[in-house]
Amino acid sequence: MALANIAWLGVKELRSLATDRIMLILIAYLFSLGVYVAGTALPETLNNAPIAIVDEDSSQISSRINSAFYPPHFQIPDIIPQDQIDHGLDAGIYTFILDIPPDFQRDLLSGRKPSVQLDIDANQISQAFTGSAYIQSIVGQEVVRFLRRDRPPDDVPVNLALRARFNPSLTQLWFGAVMEIINDVTMLSIILTGAALIRERERGTIEHLLAMPVSPFEIMTAKIWSMGLVVLFAAVCSLILVARGALSIPIAGSVPLFLVGAALNIFATTALGIFLGTMARSMQQFGMVMILILIPLQVLSGGVTARESMPHIIQDVMTIAPTTHFVILAQAILYRGAGIDVVWPQFLALATIGSVFFGITLLYFRKAMKNMV
Repeated sequence: MALANIAWLGVKELRSLATDRIMLILIAYLFSLGVYVAGTALPETLNNAPIAIVDEDSSQISSRINSAFYPPHFQIPDIIPQDQIDHGLDAGIYTFILDIPPDFQRDLLSGRKPSVQLDIDANQISQAFTGSAYIQSIVGQEVVRFLRRDRPPDDVPVNLALRARFNPSLTQLWFGAVMEIINDVTMLSIILTGAALIRERERGTIEHLLAMPVSPFEIMTAKIWSMGLVVLFAAVCSLILVARGALSIPIAGSVPLFLVGAALNIFATTALGIFLGTMARSMQQFGMVMILILIPLQVLSGGVTARESMPHIIQDVMTIAPTTHFVILAQAILYRGAGIDVVWPQFLALATIGSVFFGITLLYFRKAMKNMV
C-alpha cells in the first residue's frame, strides 16, 4: 500500500507539473538554450578584440608588428594619429591602442631598448587581462625575428613538450556547456520540489493530502522520485541533443553512470528543496532563501574555480555539500571517462549526505504537517 501511495502521489506531481507552463518553459530553457549559451557566450580566449596602432616610426619593423594582428584574436588594426588615442578609448572604439614611437627601428638596431606604449580600456576586463599578454608576446616575437633576420632561434637546453589531456584544444566551450548541465541538475531539483510543496499550500490541496491515509514519508518520497525523474530526463536529453549534438562536445565516459551519480545528488538536493519549501510561506520567500543557498552551493563546489584555490576552511565546510561531490564525479566521468572504481567515494558520500538530508527534512516535514492539522 505504501509503494502504491508513493507511485500515485508521484504521478499526481507529474500531472501538476504538466499544467505549470512557467516551470515547463524554465526546464526547457535551462537544458537547451541555457546550456548552448553557457557554452558559446564567453569567448574561449581573446576573440575579435578591437585594436588600433599609432605608427610614428613608419619602418619595416612597425609594419611587421601591424601585420601580426589579425582575426580571430584581434580585428584588423586601424592606423590612427596620436591625438586620437584618448578619443578612441573614451568612446569605447578600441580596447587596445599600441603606440610605436619615432626612431623605434633605429634604436633597436643600435642596441638600445626602446619602449612601446600600450593603452588599454580596462573596462573590458576579460579582454584587457588576456589581450595585454597576447600583445606583449606578439611584439616581442616580431622584434626578435626582425633582429635575427628571420633566422630560427638558437637551440635551447630544454624543450618543453606540452600535452593537454581530456581537452587537447583547450576549448572553453566543452567546459562551459557541461558545467551548466551539472549546475542545472542541482538548481532544478531544488526548485521543482520546493515549488511543488508551496504550490499545494497555495492551492489548498495540502489539506486534502492530510485527510488521506498517507504519511509524510510517502508524500516526500513521491515528490522526490517524480521531480527527480523530470530532472534526469531533461539532463540526459541535454547531454545527447545539445552538448553532444548541437555543440559537438565529446562525452568521454558512461552517461548511465553519470545519471546514477546525478540521481544520488538529486536525492540530497530534492530533500533540501522540500526543507526550504516547508520553511517558506510563499513562492517569493522560497526564491529568496533558495538564492542564499544555491549560489554558495554552485560557486564553492569546484565547478567555477578549483577547490584547491579556496581557503582550507571553505574546502572543509563544502565537503558536507552534495554539489561538491557531484561536480567531482561528473567531471571525472564526463571529461576523463572514469569508471565506478574511481568515483565510488563520491557515490558513497552522496548517498550518506542524501540520507542525512532526507532524515532531517522528514522530521521537520512531519512536525510542519502536524501543525497544519
